[in-house]
Amino acid sequence: MSVNLKDKIALVTGASRGIGYFTALELAKAGAHVIACARTVGGLEELDDAIKAAGGSATLVPFDLADMNAIDALGASIFERWGKLDILVANAGVLGVISPIGHIEAKVFEKVMTINVTSTWRLIRSVEPLLMRSEGGRAIILSSAAAHRCRPFWGAYSASKAAVEALARTWAGETQSTALRITSVDPGATRTAMRAQAMPGEDPDTLPHPRDVAQAILPLAGADVTETGKLFVVRENKLVDYRMPE
Repeated sequence: MSVNLKDKIALVTGASRGIGYFTALELAKAGAHVIACARTVGGLEELDDAIKAAGGSATLVPFDLADMNAIDALGASIFERWGKLDILVANAGVLGVISPIGHIEAKVFEKVMTINVTSTWRLIRSVEPLLMRSEGGRAIILSSAAAHRCRPFWGAYSASKAAVEALARTWAGETQSTALRITSVDPGATRTAMRAQAMPGEDPDTLPHPRDVAQAILPLAGADVTETGKLFVVRENKLVDYRMPE
């Protein structure tokens, strides 16, 4: 499916590698100006080079999502420069540790919640007014099957992704009468650094490349999206509707 994002402004977190990197690149290829956020400056610079090589443009914003004041300032800066935001891709996240719940250190649990949940809420609060100024704002929130499977030893990560999905669905309900459309996406097992951390014995060549996942996600940024509050999963490089339990 061809997606035309000419003159759109897109914000992507966790854009220095993996799914965030390739989603930012696909958005730029489709015509959007990408505001790329991540902690790793080198990864952002590589993304900028790739976007320029594809004929696109980007603004790099290196910062840590644990810095809540920086998230607030980001919204203000976007307003001053562009006056709106058309697309949000909330992708950044951390795994924490694979461990029994009772063995997780408090600082590790708190970091997972801060980066995966609190920063997502803070980001929503910061950019919602900007998305409302768009003719058709789109928010794409990255989730995980861990939110539903609740497998042993994945407690912190599972809880954080369940919370993120709850935020997205609640936000969608609150903005249903507006032009803003909000979707959550479970990208599935993907060849990323986080996956390698969680499954160190797994052969990465057996997993989909994040480029393919990003291409599957891209249509959710387009004007054809009409429903809001839905969760999609990426299976065989295609979006599949996930039916929420009643």
